Amino acid sequence: MAPHFVFPQSLRELEEEHEDNRLYAQNSIDVASLRSSELEEFVKGVSFDLSDKELFCIEDQDIFDRVYSLIRGYASLPSSCKFNLVESLRSNLSVLLPNVDSLTRTQDDDTLVHDRVASHRNAFKIYTFFLINVVLAEESNAGSSNNSKVIATTRKKLIKNSWNWEPQRGRILNLIANSLEINLALLFGSTDPDENYLSFIAKHTFSMFENAILLKDSDTKDALCRIIGSCTTKYHYMAQSCASIMHLIHKYDFVVIPMAEAVAGAKKKYADGSLASALVREIGRTNPKDYVKDTAGAENIGRFLVEIADRLPKLISTNIGVLVPHFGGESYKIRNALVGVLGKLVAKAFKDDEGEVSSKSVRLRTKQAMLEILLERCRDVSAYTRSRVLQVWAELCEEHSVSIGLWNEVAEVAAGRLEDKSAIVRKSALNLLIMMLQHNPFGPQLRIASFEATLEQYKKKLNELEPDVPAESVVDDLPSDNDTCNENGEVHNIDAQVLAEEQQESSTDSCLTQTEEEIIQKDNSVPDVGNLEQTRALVASLEAGLRFSKCVSATMPTLVQLMASSSASDVENTILLLMRCKQFQIDGSEACLRKMLPLVFSQDKSIYEAVENAFVTIYIRKNPVETAKNLLSLAIDSNIGDLAALEFIVAALVSKGDISSGTISALWDFFCFSVSGTTAEQSRGALSVLCMAAKSSPVILGSHLQDIIDIGFGRWAKVEPLLARAACFALQRLSDDDKKKLLSVNGSRVFGMLESLIAGSWLPENIWYAAADKAIAAIYTIHPTPETLAANIVKKSLSSVFDCSGGDELQNDIDSGSAGILTTVQVVKLSRYLFIASHVAMNQLLYVESCARKIQKQRAAKEKADIDRHNLQSNGTTPADTLKDNNINAELGLAASADAMLDTLSDKAEKEIISGNSSEKNLIGHCAPFLSKLCRNFSLMQKYPELQASGMLALCRFMIIDAKFCDANLQLLFTVVENASSETVRSNCTIALGDLAVRFPNLLEPWTENMYARLQDASVSVRKNAVLVLSHLILNDMMKVKGYINEMAIQLEDEEERISSLAKLFFHELSKKGSNPIYNLLPDILGKLSIRNLKRESFCNIMQFLIASIKKDKQMEALVEKLCNRFNGVTDITQLEYISYCLSQLAFTEKGMKKLMESFKTYEHALSEESVMDHFKNIINKSKKFAKPELKSCIEEFEDKLNKFHVEKKEQEVTARNAQIHQQRFGSTEGVPVSGNDGEDSAASDTEGVTKSRAKKSSMKDQKGNVSASTKRSIRSKRR
Repeated sequence: MAPHFVFPQSLRELEEEHEDNRLYAQNSIDVASLRSSELEEFVKGVSFDLSDKELFCIEDQDIFDRVYSLIRGYASLPSSCKFNLVESLRSNLSVLLPNVDSLTRTQDDDTLVHDRVASHRNAFKIYTFFLINVVLAEESNAGSSNNSKVIATTRKKLIKNSWNWEPQRGRILNLIANSLEINLALLFGSTDPDENYLSFIAKHTFSMFENAILLKDSDTKDALCRIIGSCTTKYHYMAQSCASIMHLIHKYDFVVIPMAEAVAGAKKKYADGSLASALVREIGRTNPKDYVKDTAGAENIGRFLVEIADRLPKLISTNIGVLVPHFGGESYKIRNALVGVLGKLVAKAFKDDEGEVSSKSVRLRTKQAMLEILLERCRDVSAYTRSRVLQVWAELCEEHSVSIGLWNEVAEVAAGRLEDKSAIVRKSALNLLIMMLQHNPFGPQLRIASFEATLEQYKKKLNELEPDVPAESVVDDLPSDNDTCNENGEVHNIDAQVLAEEQQESSTDSCLTQTEEEIIQKDNSVPDVGNLEQTRALVASLEAGLRFSKCVSATMPTLVQLMASSSASDVENTILLLMRCKQFQIDGSEACLRKMLPLVFSQDKSIYEAVENAFVTIYIRKNPVETAKNLLSLAIDSNIGDLAALEFIVAALVSKGDISSGTISALWDFFCFSVSGTTAEQSRGALSVLCMAAKSSPVILGSHLQDIIDIGFGRWAKVEPLLARAACFALQRLSDDDKKKLLSVNGSRVFGMLESLIAGSWLPENIWYAAADKAIAAIYTIHPTPETLAANIVKKSLSSVFDCSGGDELQNDIDSGSAGILTTVQVVKLSRYLFIASHVAMNQLLYVESCARKIQKQRAAKEKADIDRHNLQSNGTTPADTLKDNNINAELGLAASADAMLDTLSDKAEKEIISGNSSEKNLIGHCAPFLSKLCRNFSLMQKYPELQASGMLALCRFMIIDAKFCDANLQLLFTVVENASSETVRSNCTIALGDLAVRFPNLLEPWTENMYARLQDASVSVRKNAVLVLSHLILNDMMKVKGYINEMAIQLEDEEERISSLAKLFFHELSKKGSNPIYNLLPDILGKLSIRNLKRESFCNIMQFLIASIKKDKQMEALVEKLCNRFNGVTDITQLEYISYCLSQLAFTEKGMKKLMESFKTYEHALSEESVMDHFKNIINKSKKFAKPELKSCIEEFEDKLNKFHVEKKEQEVTARNAQIHQQRFGSTEGVPVSGNDGEDSAASDTEGVTKSRAKKSSMKDQKGNVSASTKRSIRSKRR
C-alpha cells in the first residue's frame, strides 16, 4: 500500500520528508532545464501513464514525482503541454468520482476493501491538490501579465501559441465542486472529511473570490459558490468560513452579490440555513460604532443583508431581531440597509398561507411591527435614510404589499416629506406619490366629488341594512395588513374590483368637467354588493379612497412651490407627479400643470425637456381636432406670462413637427367657425395659437389672409372684442410676401379697418387700449409710410376731443387749472387721445431705429457683394487698385463718416418726434406741453383717476423718447410716483423709471435714492415692481450698487411672499457676479440695518441669508476683521448684539479664528452683555468641532479669557451701579441737618459695606486666578 497523502500548506512542502510516512516528492525534475522536445516527450509520457494505468496510479512514487515536477514548473510549460497535463488530471478525477459510490458494493475481503478505499482517497486528494495548484498557477500568471501594453504588443503571439484557459478553469472548479457533493464519508470514514483537505479547499476558494475577473465568468462563479456552500453547510466548516466571508465582504464590494448567491444556494441545496443565520448573527453582534469608522465595509455589509433578504426572506425574518438594534447606530448606511431588508421581508416573507392559525397571527404581528418601523424611519435624522425609506415604500406599493388601512398613513408621510430640506428626500417623496397613484386600489379616477357622491349613496345603503346603528366612519375597521381575516383567521383580499366598478359607474363621464351636484344627481340607485359586512367593507374602502384623494389634492400648493425650486430634480419629478395627478383627475392638478409653462424659459436643459415632454403628453393628441381644442383652450385661459411661454413652446413644437399640419388645419376650422358649436372665444383662441405657430413658420397665416380680415374685423369682433386684437397681432406676424400681397389686394380696406378700430368707439373701454396698441403696431409693421396714416389718426382723435362743444373752454380750463367743464365723455376721449399720441410716438421711435438698422444691413450687404464681385473678376485675388481704394477709404475714414452721418440723421429724427426745431413744433410736439400742464394739474388728476393713469403713461412715454422733455419733467414724475393716490399710477411710473434709467442713465443718477424709496411703498404691486426694476438694472450693470442696497435687503423679510422670493432671487444672482459684491456690501448693510427700527428676528433672518451667500474662505476671514472693527466706538447694546450675531453666522476657518483672537481689544468692552457673550460662545462651540489639537488648545484658552473678562465687566458694572446708588442717597441726605449724624453713620456704614464687599470680591478673584493659573500649569506639565 502506498504512503498516505497529506495536504501541505504549500506546493514546495511536498519535497520535505516527514516521520509519519506520508507521500512526498523524492525525485523531482527541473522541467525548465529540459529542451522543448524533451519536455514534450516527458509530458506525453506522464499523460500516457495517467490514462493507461489505473486511476490511482497517481500515488505511485515515480508518476507522483513526475506530475509534481510538471506542476512545480507549470509556468514554463508550453500551451500544448499544459493542455495535455490538465486534461489528464481532470479526466482522471472526473472518472474517479463515480467510482467512489461503487466501493460499498464490492464483496471482497475487508483488507482489500480497506486498501482500495485508501488508494481511492489518496488519488482523490492528489488529483484535487494538483488541479487546484494548476488553477492558482494560471491565475497568478494571468495577474502578473495583465498589463495593457503587454497584451497590445503580444496579441498576435497569444493567438497562435496560447490555449483557451477560461473554459478549462470553469470545468476544473466545477469538478472540484462536484467532488464535494458526492458521499465523501465512503472515502474518509466519517461525515466530515479530512480537516486539512477542507481547509485547503476553502482557503484557496476564498482567495479566488478576491479576483474580480474570476467572478465575471458565470461558470467559475457558480463553481466557487457551490464549493463554499458544500464546505460550510454539508461539512460544517462554519466558523472559519464565516470569518473569511465577513472579511471578504468588508474588503471587496464585488464579492457581495456572489457571496449572497453562495449563501442562498447552500440553503436551497441542503435545506439548511445555518450559514445565513450565522452570518446575520455575526453582523448583529458587531458594535455599531465599528460601522461608523469603516464606511466602505458598512456599505458592503448593508448590500449583503439586502441581497440575502431578497433571496432568503423567511429565514431572515426569523433572525431580524438581532439586526433591529442597529437602527440606533450612527452609521446611516447600515440603517439604509436595514430599511431595505425590512422592505424585502414585508414583500416576500409573509406570502404563503401554510401553517396554523397561531403561527399566521404571529407572522402578521411581525409584519405589522416591520411596517411601523418603516413609518418611524421616515423621520430619521439622516436624509439618506429618509430617502431610502420612501424608496422602499414605493417598491412595496409597486408590489401591492401596502394595505388599504395603511395606505393613507404612507401617503400623508410622503406628502409631508415634500417639504423636506433635502433634495434627495423630496425626490423620493415625489416618486413615492407617483407610484401610489399608479398602483392605488381605489380606481382609475380620484375626484373628490365623485368619491363623496358614491360614498353618500352607499352610506344610505348601509343605514338601510342596519337601521339601528348610527352612520359613522368605518375606516378604522379596515385591517392593518392588506388582508382581512375571517372568523377562522384565514386571510382574503378585499374585493377592489367592486370598488373600481362603483367608481366608474358614479362618474361615467369622468373626463368632463362636472359639478358635485351633477355627480350626486346622476344616479340615485347603486348596485347591491352583497351582505352587511361586504357593504361595510366597501364604505370603509370608499372613505379611505376619499381620504387619499384629499391628501394628494392638498399637496398642490407645495407642488407649485417645488416647480420654482433651484433643484432640477425637484422640478422634473414634480412635473411627472402632476401629470400622473391629471391622469387620475386629482382636484387642482390641471391648474397646477398650467403653472409649469413659464419653466420653458429655464436655462436648465433638463427642465425645459421635462416641460416639453409633459406638454406633448398632456395636450398633443393623435386626433388633430382634440389637439387643436386643447391648445385653443390653453390660449383662452392663460394670462400674459403663460401666453408668452405657450408661444415659445408652440413655436418650438411646430419647428420640430410635433404639431402637425392636421392640427394647423383644425385650428383654422375653429377660427373660421367650420366646426359646429364653435364660439367667438374659441375662434379668438385658435387665431392666437396660429399666431404663435407663425413665429417659427410665418407662411401659416398667408393661406387664410382673407379670413383673418373678414372675421377678425367683422361682426364677430363685436361679439368677442379681443378677436380684433388677435387679428391685428396676426397682421404683424405675416411674412414679407404676404404683407406685399395684402397691400396690393386689400391694403386700403385693412388700413381703413385699423383706423376705424383706433379712432372709433365700438370697442369696450377695457379692451380698446389693448386692441389699439396692436392696431398701431400693425400699421407700423405693414404700411409703407406709417407716419402719414398715424398722423391722420392722431388728428382725428385730437379733433374728437377739442372740436366738440366747449373745446376752447376746455383748453383754457386745463391751462388755468380749472376742470369744471370736463365731462365723463370728454375724459374718455382725452384719455384715448393721450394713449394714441404717446403710442404713435413710441412706435415712431422704434420705426426710426428699425429704418437705421435696415440701412446698415443694406450697406453691409452691398459692401460684401462688391468684395465678392471684385474677387470673382480677379479669379479669387483682389486687384491692386481695389486694395489701394480700400486703403485710401480707410485712411480718410469714409466708412466711419457714413456711420456718423447715419447716427446724426437717426438722432435728428428721434428728436423731431417731440422737440422738433426751436421755431416750430410738429404734431406730437404740440401735445407735449399740453400733457405736461395736464399732469401738473393735481386737482384735476385727483378728480379723474383714469385720466391721471393715461396722462402719466403718456408723459412717461414722451420722456423715454426725448431727453430734454425727460429732464424737464423728472421732478413731476417723482412727485406723482410718491404722492399719487392711485396704486396703478404709482406702479406704472415705477416701471417707467426703469426704462428711463436704461435710456438716460445720467439724468436718473441723481434720483437713485428716490428710486429705492419705492421699495417702502404701502402697495404690494408697487413694491414688487420696484424690486423687479431695481433687480433688472443692477444685475445688468445699468445701475451701480450704491449705499441704498439695504432697502433691497429689507425686502427679504417682506410680508408678501412673492416680494420676499424676488428679493432672495436678486441677492442669489448678485452673489454670482464677479467676486460676489455682497461681500463688500455686507458691512454697510449691517450698519444701516442696525439703526433701523427692525424686529430682531427680521434682522437676523436678513443677515443670515446674506452671509450664507458668501462661500469663499478668504472673504469670510476678511469679514471677521471688518466686523470686529465695527465694535470700535459702538455703545448701543442693540448694535453690539447685532454685530456679534453676524460674527456668529460666519463659517470660521483656522485663520478666521486667529483673527478673531487677535482683535480682542476691539470688542472687549462689549463682553459684559449676556447676548453678546452668547454669540461668542456659539462661535467657540462651532470652532471646536473642526479645530485641530493645537488650535483647540488656543480656543480653550481664548474661551477662558472671554469668560474672565465677562465676569470682570459684570463686576465693574455692579460696582458702578452701587456707587451711583450711594451717591444718590448721599446727595438726598445732605440737605437734612437734623439727622446729620445718623446720615453720616448711615453713609459711613454704607461706605464700609461697599469697601468690605470689594475686598471680599478681590480676594475671591485672587483665589480664582490662583486656581486657574495652577490648573493651567498642571495641564501644561502633563502635556510635556
